[in-house]
Amino acid sequence: MAVKCEYHDNFLTAQAAAAGALDREAQPCLFDRLDWLESLHRMALRGKTPALLQAKGGEAQGWLPLMRSDSGHLVALANWYNFTWAPIFARTDSEVERLALLRGLARLAQKHARRITVAPVPDEDGSASEVEAAFAAQGWSVFREVCDQNHILEVKGRSFDAYWESRPSRLKNTVKRKGKTGAVTIRIEGDYSPESWRDYERVYARSWKPEEGSPEFLRQIAERESVAGALRLGLAYIDGKPVAAQFWTVENGIALIHKLAHDERHMPASPGTLLSAALFQHVIDIDRVGLIDFGTGNDAYKAEWMEEVRERYRLEMFWPNHPANWPHIAIRKWRAYRSID
Repeated sequence: MAVKCEYHDNFLTAQAAAAGALDREAQPCLFDRLDWLESLHRMALRGKTPALLQAKGGEAQGWLPLMRSDSGHLVALANWYNFTWAPIFARTDSEVERLALLRGLARLAQKHARRITVAPVPDEDGSASEVEAAFAAQGWSVFREVCDQNHILEVKGRSFDAYWESRPSRLKNTVKRKGKTGAVTIRIEGDYSPESWRDYERVYARSWKPEEGSPEFLRQIAERESVAGALRLGLAYIDGKPVAAQFWTVENGIALIHKLAHDERHMPASPGTLLSAALFQHVIDIDRVGLIDFGTGNDAYKAEWMEEVRERYRLEMFWPNHPANWPHIAIRKWRAYRSID
């Protein structure tokens, strides 16, 4: 397959070149869409110049959404809002075509960078392995390491009741005991409203969470996903005041848990736990999802709700003929040698 490659440093030319290949209709994953990438850059990563690498082979397309970190160093166009970063493909289901596109992107990258760092890359779909193989085949020195973990629940056709039966006794007893009091009322909304979003923000401001990095970006995503029918905003109240909030999206049989927070002054009532149980029940019994994804982070509480853990990887690619890379390559090879020894 003949592969033609292009480098884009702005989203206008990338959108024209993609010709719809990065739109919602073509990309089932939220993080692989041009509108996500553009909004994330504009509202959270404005100081970094985009580096959007595209490869075309017939109808097939492959993209590496990157940004310039410093001279000669490109990094993933992603931050803590991303559950994953991966090469994006369109109009191809062929592993052979994907590898050809990635090799073309690896050749193109030589002209624009001496070093590339990407994370968090999944590998259950082969993404990390394919990038590693393609860049190594084009002469890059590639190093791979685990950088994070991803907790998930494979529903496997169960009802919520069947899933709940397998949960830890402590969790089930908390929900049963606290739910009986009737102190907490819960709403789950699919339509964005400014009033409900303000309640979410009030809860977040009173929670243990650090200050939100880019609240406007998150609000824009909530609005956009609401229009698409994917928003699930959960809110818990005590005496009419918001005390817990969670921002989920549901699409293509997958529920993503983006944000959760509770007002620590009301912890004795366990509003966050009750809200989680209600949202799990909603997406399992009503939305009929096959997978619930808790994003990155190995927080202990996630294991109470989820059943499997997947690794996320950091890939570092160095062009070996550049002297500035030699110390980095030597250090990483020494670490690899020591770990084997």
